[in-house]
Amino acid sequence: MEGQDRQAVGAGALTPGADAPIQTDALIIGAGPVGLFQAFQLGLLEISSHIVDALPHAGGQCVELYGDKPIYDIPGVPATTGRGLVASLLQQLAPFKPHFHLGQQIATLVQRDDGRWALGTTRGAQFIARTVFIAAGVGAFVPRRLTLDGIDALEGDRLFYHPGALDRFHGQAVVVNGGDDAALDTALALTGHAAEVTLLHRRDVFQADEAKVEALRTQVAAGTLQLRIGQPTAFDGSQLTVSTPEGTTLTLALDALVVCNGISPRLGPIADWGLALERKQIPVDTGKFETQLPGVFAVGDINTYPGKRKLILCGFHEATLAAWGATAYVFPGKAVPLQYTTTSPRLQALLKGG
Repeated sequence: MEGQDRQAVGAGALTPGADAPIQTDALIIGAGPVGLFQAFQLGLLEISSHIVDALPHAGGQCVELYGDKPIYDIPGVPATTGRGLVASLLQQLAPFKPHFHLGQQIATLVQRDDGRWALGTTRGAQFIARTVFIAAGVGAFVPRRLTLDGIDALEGDRLFYHPGALDRFHGQAVVVNGGDDAALDTALALTGHAAEVTLLHRRDVFQADEAKVEALRTQVAAGTLQLRIGQPTAFDGSQLTVSTPEGTTLTLALDALVVCNGISPRLGPIADWGLALERKQIPVDTGKFETQLPGVFAVGDINTYPGKRKLILCGFHEATLAAWGATAYVFPGKAVPLQYTTTSPRLQALLKGG
């Protein structure tokens, strides 16, 4: 790593001896709609970017909380859903071949002598970025965890929270704990692939789409999926102890426990990065949406300024101006011309993957 760390923002240093840091023009924290559009706007300016998100998939709050709910206020799109909007944004972004680092949080932010930012994630990934864009919404969405004695040591081996890929569970006996859309989606997706699938929920009522509940009932009736009602009380890696509403104890043998008990936002390490905060939001100037840290921008619900409105539409506007603000750091001393996708051969070539 060139130079010495000049300004440490947040506790700890990057992991010594780890792989060489990934160098990029821009590091985007958050893969929700605003973070995805931020990457697109940077791409139009030929600014490379990497995207980090705590969730195992792109979409952020929009997919987790409004995945199948209608959204009516996206310009030019009369109606869509959270999933539909994210799918469109990913398609729009595809020509720029985005680099995603999912299932991990940025833990440290350190400014170097050369003005660039060194960042490290909770999983040991390291970055050196000319600019940083915080598009973390109301914070990193992290899974609600089971609070059972001794289970933390089992995470990643026998215990999993909202896993992105389910291939690893092929041929295993799996218990899925939860009663929302994510839990039902996971249990239904495992049916036919895992050797045995059990859905465990605290009651026989689900906060999920009716079609998914009907599909669940159909699989239970067919005997391809088991439904158990109760609360986990202990887990040793091979057996899950469950307390039932009737006051009895049930023991489930399993190879893996997948917990889908929802997610909750946490400001997390952002609070320790030396940013000025107002009620857990980051003040920015409205010309570039830059924070008081040079080259660090904040867009979407995480920022605040006079007249702020927490709308996706506003976040798209903020991302556009923030991308232009980054040009001073990525292309110092260079006047970057404003081009239009309707008339610029260069932009049209970029959008065609050229």
